[in-house]
Amino acid sequence: MGITIDTSQLSPSDRAEAIRDVIWDRVVRVEIEHHPDQERISAVGTISDLGSLNLCSVRSNARTVRRTAALIRDDLEPSVFLGLQVSGSSMVIQGDREAVLRPGDLAVYDTTEPYTLVNENGIHQHYFRIPRRELALPASAISKVTAVRMGRDHPVADLASTYFARLADTQLRMDRQQVGAVGQPSVELLRAVIATYLGDARLAQEPLEATLQYRIMEYMRAHLAEHDLSAARIARTHHISVRHLYTILARSGITLGDWLRANRLEQCRKELAGPASRSLTIGAVAHRWGFTSATHFSRVFKEAYGLSPREWRRLTEQPTVDLGRAAEPPAANLGG
Repeated sequence: MGITIDTSQLSPSDRAEAIRDVIWDRVVRVEIEHHPDQERISAVGTISDLGSLNLCSVRSNARTVRRTAALIRDDLEPSVFLGLQVSGSSMVIQGDREAVLRPGDLAVYDTTEPYTLVNENGIHQHYFRIPRRELALPASAISKVTAVRMGRDHPVADLASTYFARLADTQLRMDRQQVGAVGQPSVELLRAVIATYLGDARLAQEPLEATLQYRIMEYMRAHLAEHDLSAARIARTHHISVRHLYTILARSGITLGDWLRANRLEQCRKELAGPASRSLTIGAVAHRWGFTSATHFSRVFKEAYGLSPREWRRLTEQPTVDLGRAAEPPAANLGG
């Protein structure tokens, strides 16, 4: 679920590049200013994904980290970072504001705008990256709290500081199910910190309802292949009743069972037409996408596309067939 960073295992001449590569690949694209003496460059830490959160917990003697105007044009999903100072001090600079952080302090900054992190005595922080779509707050609200110190004199920030510190310390001992369970509550706690800091408690609740259907659909797509994906599980994950779940889906004309079946069928159709699945049986492909009965799968596949899975696979194996025309079956009804 995570990777470990330890530059002591590397040649000094390789350390700066290795740090850059792993941060760019797993966290965010930034320019990092290290100690001028290569022999003294050091970084120790972990990078993990906790549901929708990405955590980089690191101790390093790097001095400055910059996300420049050029780098913000990358393809990273718009996100915010929550920085938690563990020891020492640092400064966060974004826009026309700067915040000095001391142990226990929190600060938020936005990946879609340039920022600078200054660490004269090195870095010792937990950095949580959270997609803005998950945070579900207006851009105007986020802009009011970027590069603002949220200290332990604020009760909700104090609670969040303790929570996120404990999360960073214990996440490596969590199994996959436990990791999945803490992601959404963590996002909601950060939302509460921002909302109460701005003195607008409505911000903590209104975005949840406004984006609930979107978050449910994204969750369903992400877990489509899992056999235990059910109304009860989806509702429980989003802290709503099954009845409310059905009501939300019905607003877009979606019936849960039909939607799951149609989308799973479409994934099976694509996989059966690809060379990568030639070594798999039709039943194995069906099982991979959540179908427990090969007989049932064959029946609903033919109902949806007018061809049996075997006929579809045989047809797509023929090199002379124009798959964009003759072999393309009618699209299944996706239920909205």
